[in-house]
Amino acid sequence: MLDTRPIRVLIVDDSLVVREVVTELLDRQAGIEVVGTAADPYEARELIKSLRPDVLTLDVEMPRMDGVTFLRNLMRLHPLPVVMLSSLTHEGAEVTLDALEAGAVDFIAKPGSESSDRTLEHFTQVLRQKVVTAAGLTRQLATRARQRPASTSVTPRVPAGNPAFDFSQNLIAIGASTGGTEALRDLLQVLPAKLPPIIVTQHIPAGFSARFAKRLDGCCQLQVKEAQQGEPLLPGHVYITPGGRHLLPIRMAGEFRAQVDDGAPVNRHKPSVEVMFNALAELDTRRSALVMLTGMGEDGAQAMTGCHDRGLLTIAQDQASSLVWGMPGAVVKRGGADRVLPLNRIASALLEHCYLGSAQ
Repeated sequence: MLDTRPIRVLIVDDSLVVREVVTELLDRQAGIEVVGTAADPYEARELIKSLRPDVLTLDVEMPRMDGVTFLRNLMRLHPLPVVMLSSLTHEGAEVTLDALEAGAVDFIAKPGSESSDRTLEHFTQVLRQKVVTAAGLTRQLATRARQRPASTSVTPRVPAGNPAFDFSQNLIAIGASTGGTEALRDLLQVLPAKLPPIIVTQHIPAGFSARFAKRLDGCCQLQVKEAQQGEPLLPGHVYITPGGRHLLPIRMAGEFRAQVDDGAPVNRHKPSVEVMFNALAELDTRRSALVMLTGMGEDGAQAMTGCHDRGLLTIAQDQASSLVWGMPGAVVKRGGADRVLPLNRIASALLEHCYLGSAQ
């Protein structure tokens, strides 16, 4: 029988103004009911027991107990889908990445105190979408703790011999959204340093991407950095698309370079996976590879299918290992994936392709 009851949301934030604004914005949305608000994690803990919410929105920085500590305790004792409300500061970015690592399913940047009606409307639409998506992830949260250790423990073997093609003349491109920050870490940290340039578009706001790249660089053999306009794309490096920009690989004087573009959002996203994959298709490389990881929506699916039709290797993360099987699922439904793999087998497939030419 179809469940028609509204999604029950508990808002946890130390700011009375934020609690009131978010309550008002969500209560306007059909299918969502704000069942309570809490000023700190201690109050939230009691309300979770009595109200049994489906989703929490959680401030990252609060007194008495910080949001990340509360989140770790919550995921250990009573896993619930949590959407973090983050400030657009360096400190806010760092704490938000901690929260995603601790088990939050997604985050959204808080609107400023002087936000326009249009900005608030966009914030409301995005928040609603994230709450609805989060409400459907209870089962995934219950199994993610078992999947993560499995994905991080598998270190692929680098095939013996020389690579199957010239690393300087081909690319690996990866797209991701919801759940992608952790999936990218699990994938990249087991890859060896000797690989073609890797370009990554993760849906992330401005101010977060540089911190995210720095975190990845600390746990990877590959060198990870935020992409800069015009810089060469070198083998053994990973380039993260800057938040609030698009990344297009271009070829100049026989080498790949990064074109960082400030164009309009595509598929409502900036950065957009569609933009990056379309640019890769125009380069007409024959041995490049594309990977679509977990994410909400369909951004990049059409362009990835086009690359598949051109003969490039395309790999989609499977449903069981994806937090949200929106973006990879859209590729599969279009027939655009050569391989559909669990997260912990994607690294081996890329190595087979690069060294043996046999991943398809």
